[in-house]
Amino acid sequence: MDFLARAIEIAISNVQAGGGPFGAVVVRDGRILGEAGNSVTRDHDPTAHAEVNAIRLACRESKSFSLAGCELYASCEPCPMCLGAIYWSRLDRVYFAATRHDAARGGFDDRLIYDEFSTDSARRRLPVQHVLHPQARAPFAAWHDRRDKIRY
Repeated sequence: MDFLARAIEIAISNVQAGGGPFGAVVVRDGRILGEAGNSVTRDHDPTAHAEVNAIRLACRESKSFSLAGCELYASCEPCPMCLGAIYWSRLDRVYFAATRHDAARGGFDDRLIYDEFSTDSARRRLPVQHVLHPQARAPFAAWHDRRDKIRY
């Protein structure tokens, strides 16, 4: 509960500083590796959500792109983008306070994104088109052939 309370405290402080009402803390073995608020408007970066910011700081602190063995505490249920970052960073567990429905009532509604995931790509609001290109697979061939690559 202390780490969740810290995430909420960060979110409130972030609002008072002119940011969004979100905070997140990444913890390993009872020690905070990274904590952050949402900095979308301050940084002019739509990906600067609290969870992503905290993950970036925790990865720098641990000098690893993997946060296996860590937990994330968030003031609110992670959005689809943050959930993707959580899976990619290999966090073990997530705890959150407010729900996505609470966020929607506060003006932060992710329903469109959730709905788009279950909609056929040809019928989505954002046109996304696969384009055949003769070199499309070349980056993967280069990756495959590299002997000293770091797998992730």
